[in-house]
Amino acid sequence: MARISGIDLPRNKRIVVSLTYIFGIGNTVAKAICDKAGLDVDTHTKDLTDDEINNIRKVIEEGYRVEGTLRAEIAMNIKRLMAINSYRGMRHKRGLPVRGQRTKTNARTRKGPRRTVGAKAKTK
Repeated sequence: MARISGIDLPRNKRIVVSLTYIFGIGNTVAKAICDKAGLDVDTHTKDLTDDEINNIRKVIEEGYRVEGTLRAEIAMNIKRLMAINSYRGMRHKRGLPVRGQRTKTNARTRKGPRRTVGAKAKTK
């Protein structure tokens, strides 16, 4: 089993598809990694040799931020926006959509379940 950047890659898929299981690597980057490592994109993960796996590891370590380092960088960027009180930072703080979506309706994913206002219990 190929283990790259702390992720176990699926054995029965092509290497291009398997690499996309790593956070920060999509289709285009996976193809570029295969080209740099000198691999055919149709090779299955189970057919890779140890040298080929090491080549992939080396290419990823030298040229790309993935997994933990990328997640940390994204978190630091969001914290920076919140610290300088930018508009986007304020939206992150308040738990509202950040990229200009409407909030009168259709923001439930970001805002959470509805909170009913003014519901009073009946008294006799």
